[in-house]
Amino acid sequence: MAPVPISLIKVGHIDDVQELRKAKPTTIPERFVRDRTERPVPATTLSQSSSIPIIDFSKLIKGNKEEFHNEILQLAAACEEWGFFQVINHGVDLNLLESIDKTAMEFFMLPLEEKQKYPMAPGTIQGYGQAFVFSEDQKLDWCNMFALGIEPQYIRNPKLWPKRPANFSETVELYSKEARKLCQNLLKYIAISLGLKGDVFEKLFGVAVQAIRMNYYPPCSRPDLVLGLSPHSDGSALTVLQQRKGYSVGLQILKDEKWVPVQPIPDALVINIGDSIEQVLTNGKYKSVEHRAVTHKEKDRLSIVTFYAPSYDVEIGPMQELVDENNPCKYRRYNHGEYSKHYVTNKLQGKRTLDFAKTQASNSNKESPLSTPPWGNHN
Repeated sequence: MAPVPISLIKVGHIDDVQELRKAKPTTIPERFVRDRTERPVPATTLSQSSSIPIIDFSKLIKGNKEEFHNEILQLAAACEEWGFFQVINHGVDLNLLESIDKTAMEFFMLPLEEKQKYPMAPGTIQGYGQAFVFSEDQKLDWCNMFALGIEPQYIRNPKLWPKRPANFSETVELYSKEARKLCQNLLKYIAISLGLKGDVFEKLFGVAVQAIRMNYYPPCSRPDLVLGLSPHSDGSALTVLQQRKGYSVGLQILKDEKWVPVQPIPDALVINIGDSIEQVLTNGKYKSVEHRAVTHKEKDRLSIVTFYAPSYDVEIGPMQELVDENNPCKYRRYNHGEYSKHYVTNKLQGKRTLDFAKTQASNSNKESPLSTPPWGNHN
């Protein structure tokens, strides 16, 4: 089921970017051409002054007291100053990273008619296609997506799980289980970095919602005119991004009003703070940061993204420990399902979705409880 009636959404014709690439058009279709203010700037003008922080997960898991203390401080600084970090020695089997990468690429390389057996219908966020498109004149991203709800079980849509490649379901299950474990552990240490009990988020989240999205960015003959993925912050609590070696560098984050490219570290995973951590748990202390993806003229790029968020039926708001006279409450309490519905039924627009939760917007933004979860109810 869709979070909004499909019949009310008219998205017009959406070209498949892989098919466009095969056709080698002399010009880029107008729906992909961004306004001048949105276009990527030349790489030479990007901020290259610093790299996002690196967290050594092994020092949190089994480091001595001094190593643990130092890494917790590094983690706190990364969450507060950047909202992004790369985690090394994360414990996810490297062979599994290779397997999910290979499996995802095999899916995207299938014939178009095979992939279209699993369509992402307008207003939904599972299946193959482009998400967050709500009008016929909306600019499109130079990207093909395939997304699935993972946990809890009721958000899964079995009809959208591909039969090809043969090992797709098994690999996604294994990878998602490891990604979930990593998110749970990271949230424990993020809580500790805030001076909270390590299990506070686990108790608050209930049965956490988890989803996976695979993004494939074909080369583009005019990367200066298009975006691979529009600027946005994530509606999750944590996001885990896998961008493997050998592909082009496409992820950029907005730091001090400048776009900073994220250079992948071999075998590392990129972690970013989502809106739920910023607005709910930390009262704005830890930041969900605007980010986007750009394309390359000759190289393609594949990313695999795990989203981890509180249960739809929990009510969340700033934690009392992080609100005082010097840090007044910035966000209202709300049902997380309401925010998730608000997020997935609006196009990607930087951090505008956070306005939903700000205290000054509470009266105008109150909505009724969510009858259908954003990822769908497929019981």
